Amino acid sequence: MKKKILASLLLSTVLVSQGAVLSSVKANTTDEKIAAQDSKISNLTAQQKEAQKQVDEIQTKVSAIQSEQEKLQSENEKLQEESKKLEGEIAELSKNIVARNESLENQARSAQTNGTATSYINTIINSDSITEAISRVAAMSEIVSANNKMLQQQKEDKKAISEKQVANNEAINTVIANQQTLADDAQALTTKQAELKVAELNLAAEKATAENEKASLLEKKAAAEAEAKAAAEAEAAYKAKQASQQQSLAASANTTFAAQVQATSSSSSSSSSDDESSYTPAATTVSQRPTYSSNASSYPTGQCTWGAKTLAPWAGDYWGNGGQWATSAAAAGFRTGSTPQVGAIACWDDGGYGHVAVVTAVESTTRIQVSECNYDGSGTQPIGNYRGWFNPTASRGTVRYIYPN
Repeated sequence: MKKKILASLLLSTVLVSQGAVLSSVKANTTDEKIAAQDSKISNLTAQQKEAQKQVDEIQTKVSAIQSEQEKLQSENEKLQEESKKLEGEIAELSKNIVARNESLENQARSAQTNGTATSYINTIINSDSITEAISRVAAMSEIVSANNKMLQQQKEDKKAISEKQVANNEAINTVIANQQTLADDAQALTTKQAELKVAELNLAAEKATAENEKASLLEKKAAAEAEAKAAAEAEAAYKAKQASQQQSLAASANTTFAAQVQATSSSSSSSSSDDESSYTPAATTVSQRPTYSSNASSYPTGQCTWGAKTLAPWAGDYWGNGGQWATSAAAAGFRTGSTPQVGAIACWDDGGYGHVAVVTAVESTTRIQVSECNYDGSGTQPIGNYRGWFNPTASRGTVRYIYPN
């Protein structure tokens, strides 16, 4: 807050009464006029002291809001760095898990086909000497031991990736909550600053001795009060808008995948009649589990990951940002690929947070429709079909699809 404003603030609107100044006393002598003026000044001085207390209280609130903003901003920077580090660790663990899966599957098939006991017996029988038999058995034991170590490492990595995914998701949730708090505090700060301006102009108006100066200051006071009222109304409208957006998000969470596919089908029919010369939409039917719900509390409400989890509850609970979903899903045992299909989750990795959506219609690999949340990045856009038919390979970076098992 500017020092020149604080230096001039001596009265507030709360304590200063417009009719508090003593009426002029008709004086017949110079002493009587001086006494009357002294009484008026004394009265104004008392009012100034009381008003300054109110000004100080308002400034304390403003300083507290500014301090909290700095604290939250610093916390967000640390959390974003932590999230970035966790994303790298999760990606590395996912790569290692996927790489080991093939080796472990091959070893399992080999064990089922040959049998460990039979392999040991054949090794001993086919040896030319006792020394060779001992060497072969020792080598087989080392292989078995190495395989056991690989299996144990696989278990440890899966446990580690699960823990890091939960920690990363918590960091993301905290960052988003902090950003909302910063927005709310900024709105409140605007209102408090307007109140300080009203107090400043009130003081100047009460201290004015010239009638024209007082009239001018009172006019400014009225303008400042109107500004403060507008700021308060804007804050109320902001809060109402936030509540309305949350209600819209909550309502969109009650949608089902089948409803989104039906809506897409209707939209496709309308689109085909408008543009029959360019393409013929292919009718798509899909059978999905009937238990879709809004149980997506592991992701921030209103984000694209929340919307995808709402429409596809089979998705994991802690897969991170949209750009991480494909690798997280692969590590969890889900099939991934580059071919779109109805009911699959489309994942775009743009080098940042990425984006996810659920496929509701497919014509080709370059022409699909999806249902998604937060397509505009505002965090307030409910689940819906916002793009119609579009080319997924030309949107938000590389696209991969996660298929339900």
